[in-house]
Amino acid sequence: MRHNKKFNHLGRTKAHRDALLSNMACSLIKSKRIFTTTAKAKALRIYVEPLINSSKEDTTNARRLVFSHLQDKYVVTELFQNVAQKVANRPGGYTRILKTGYRLGDNAQMCFIELVDYNENLLKETTESKSTKTRRSSRKKAVETATIVEEVKQAEIAKAE
Repeated sequence: MRHNKKFNHLGRTKAHRDALLSNMACSLIKSKRIFTTTAKAKALRIYVEPLINSSKEDTTNARRLVFSHLQDKYVVTELFQNVAQKVANRPGGYTRILKTGYRLGDNAQMCFIELVDYNENLLKETTESKSTKTRRSSRKKAVETATIVEEVKQAEIAKAE
């Protein structure tokens, strides 16, 4: 029975799965975006978000815990110096999964997984201010247009005289 066993095994043994997720987490932190299958991306999100959360406080214990998962000191340095500063005031949700379609060979669903604060295209704020829209009834519009038409008629009559 599978009671209370909710994570995806990805068709691998425990050691193989841990190595896969560790390598994918290192690649994600290095390049900020990776292209993979949706199942692996969802498993990676569960794996990497607690590591990013523990990197918010730069203590020796936190570094040791993260290093025990990632096994790459350059990635740990990148995580604690750059990534942790970007996500310092974010309460969670450090990764984003964007589905891209299906792989040609085996029709597996593919996606991007990326760190949220590093996507420059989505972070650009629109500088254009939205025009304030007010709802007007058609009666008010009709009255306004009627008054404008009458003013124009009066101006034409005054011009003719």
